[in-house]
Amino acid sequence: MGLDQEWKKSPAVRQRFLFYSAAAAIVFLLLLLRLWYLQVIRYEELQDRSVRNRTRILSIDAPRGPIFDHRGVLLVDNRPSFQISVLRQDVEDRTLLFARLSSLLDIEISELELRWKEGRKFPIYRPIPLALDVSREIMERVQEHSVDLPGVLTEVRPVRDYLEHGSAAHLIGYLGEITEAELKNENFIHYRAGDFVGKTAIEKTYESYLRGKKGQRLIEVDVQGKLLRQLQVELARPGNKIYLTLDRELQRAADEAVGSQAGAVVALDVRTGAVLAMVSRPTFNPALFAKGITGDEWRMLALDNRHPLQNKVISGQYPPGSTFKMVVALAALRDGAIGTKKTINCEGDFSIGGSRYRCWKKKGHGNTNLKKALRESCDVWFYSVGLELGIDKLSKAARGFGLGSPTGYPLPGERSGLMPSQGWKHKRYNEPWYAGETVIASIGQGFVLATPMQLAVMMAAVANNGKVLKPQVIKRIEDWEGHLLLEPKIEVVRQVNYSPENWKAVQDSLIAVVNEPHGTGHAAHLDNVLVAGKTGTSQVVRRRTDEEEELDKDGKIPYRFRPHALFVAYAPAAQPEIAIAVVVEHGESGGRTAGPIAKRIIQRYMELKEQAQLELKE
Repeated sequence: MGLDQEWKKSPAVRQRFLFYSAAAAIVFLLLLLRLWYLQVIRYEELQDRSVRNRTRILSIDAPRGPIFDHRGVLLVDNRPSFQISVLRQDVEDRTLLFARLSSLLDIEISELELRWKEGRKFPIYRPIPLALDVSREIMERVQEHSVDLPGVLTEVRPVRDYLEHGSAAHLIGYLGEITEAELKNENFIHYRAGDFVGKTAIEKTYESYLRGKKGQRLIEVDVQGKLLRQLQVELARPGNKIYLTLDRELQRAADEAVGSQAGAVVALDVRTGAVLAMVSRPTFNPALFAKGITGDEWRMLALDNRHPLQNKVISGQYPPGSTFKMVVALAALRDGAIGTKKTINCEGDFSIGGSRYRCWKKKGHGNTNLKKALRESCDVWFYSVGLELGIDKLSKAARGFGLGSPTGYPLPGERSGLMPSQGWKHKRYNEPWYAGETVIASIGQGFVLATPMQLAVMMAAVANNGKVLKPQVIKRIEDWEGHLLLEPKIEVVRQVNYSPENWKAVQDSLIAVVNEPHGTGHAAHLDNVLVAGKTGTSQVVRRRTDEEEELDKDGKIPYRFRPHALFVAYAPAAQPEIAIAVVVEHGESGGRTAGPIAKRIIQRYMELKEQAQLELKE
């Protein structure tokens, strides 16, 4: 019996046929609808997902803006650095991958695991850095084995290159990896975990000018995450160019003059307040931070009792010692407490209220007037004059020159120093002010504290007849097309008013300090330029009698008890251009230790000036 006959005679067969035919039609229709939905409705979404599966978008770090000195000499730049990274989503067997990488990179597997763990804070599409700043040899070794290293990338990224190493490190600053707190700050909305940002000084304060704009590259990978080809590149835009007021050659001279001694030096342009040189010793190499500082390196810096990370120029607070005496002299002249000819007999000590205060010269200076008192730094003369003035008049005069308050230095970290008064002591200790405290304050000791920057600003003001200037570190900022973005103006904080006769009396005395017989600053004398200056020696512990003096095994005062050596100066005395403050920690003698440092810097300044004039003539 044929099929047609069975079909006609058997309704059950007919029903099954229709059922299966309908089911097949429905399935086929569903498939068509599904294909239509995927290819029409969700086409763009699935196309995008497909592209993402075979492509990766990798960020290109922007080179930070270069930093120059005021003549256009490059101080800080960027150099290419090879980095080995891994894309998390392309790693199937981390244990096997790290075993292979360990031998290629000469890095322990445990260290690679640690870096992998730290990289979890990055977004999933962000490569995790496993080895930073590797050699070209290691980079090529990894590339040769790329077939066996799925997800591993060799990248070239810019790393900050500090061409002067630790020179002016405290002015320029350093970089560090961005913190979680910074990422939450609205000022860092364009940053991601793992980025490096400025942490101190210029690098931090001018981050928005220096950071540049990131680029990106689109690459194609196979199913195992291995790089096939580069599809598209959007280049990064480097940061802007910063020109400092610093002079590299003068900075080098200051570095060499200070050598390995601890302390601080700053040189200012008397006419503008521009910082020409800045040294804080000991220093550090900012490159350590640029590539990622190790724990051991950080501990070595942080635990050093000579404080290499501190910018002592603006945050080191020292008793100014006898450098303070010029302020006392000016205050006394204006008040009428003394005249230029008035003499005080110095017999080597000064007594008040049963207390005895010694002069640095045991035999005394004999009859001493203003000029001799400054030239030979007679303590007894200033004890007497300071006591007659009183602490409040001394404090007012000192504050006029910027002591006891920040100078306005444009970078973070400046401290205010301390200029005491009767009101200050009562508020701070709830005690009255004593006459003996005025005596020691008159020679820059006791409660009086100043930063080297404050002393330089003070000296510049004395040099230019009372113009107190705000220190400047930026000459200008430009973009890569040469458009001016920022150019700070000269800022006069205040004008300190004294009569021309009073200015001249003190200025002539400061010239005598360096250039006349018995002057305490004779070590700073130069034959070709007239230097004005003042020495200072400040005690770091209570002054003891000769019998009580503690000595080390070599018969010397232990280093930590030795007084600080200070010297402030300006030159040329007739038409001042440069003012300098020098502090050598535990250097003992301002004249013998700090004076020669200022001399070398002034000498180099004059050489550079003469050289520039010759170049202009040519």
